[in-house]
Amino acid sequence: MTELSKKRPEFRNINALQDLPSYRLPPAGWVSILHRISGLLMFFLLPFVVWLFDVSLTSELSYERFTAAFDSGIGWVPGLLVKLVVLVLIWGYLHHFIAGVRHLYMDMTHSVTKEFGKSSAQVTLVLSLGLTVVLGAKLFGLY
Repeated sequence: MTELSKKRPEFRNINALQDLPSYRLPPAGWVSILHRISGLLMFFLLPFVVWLFDVSLTSELSYERFTAAFDSGIGWVPGLLVKLVVLVLIWGYLHHFIAGVRHLYMDMTHSVTKEFGKSSAQVTLVLSLGLTVVLGAKLFGLY
């Protein structure tokens, strides 16, 4: 280490309330954490997805019930909340899929450099959020 380089702080006893808010996670770290969160969301909302799939395919009457769920809601749950849950599912699927393709590509090509990890993480975040905005606009009837 040269004298001109800045010495990094050394944390021996981490105080979660004091040290963690100032910690800056790199983009690859965010993608990793969001990959796990999106997987959990898809797992826990799987019964809702199966119900949506069943109601949408059973009959014409059930399909009308399916489309009405987005307008008038399901029971006491308003339609806006149903749309928001579906939007979260859309994001979860897109992010999990794109991050999974990123990991598979890195495994196949042995591209495990810090630079590629950062750039591919940024591409993953931009693609998943951009596609979510486009599909969310369709879900909310903006086009």
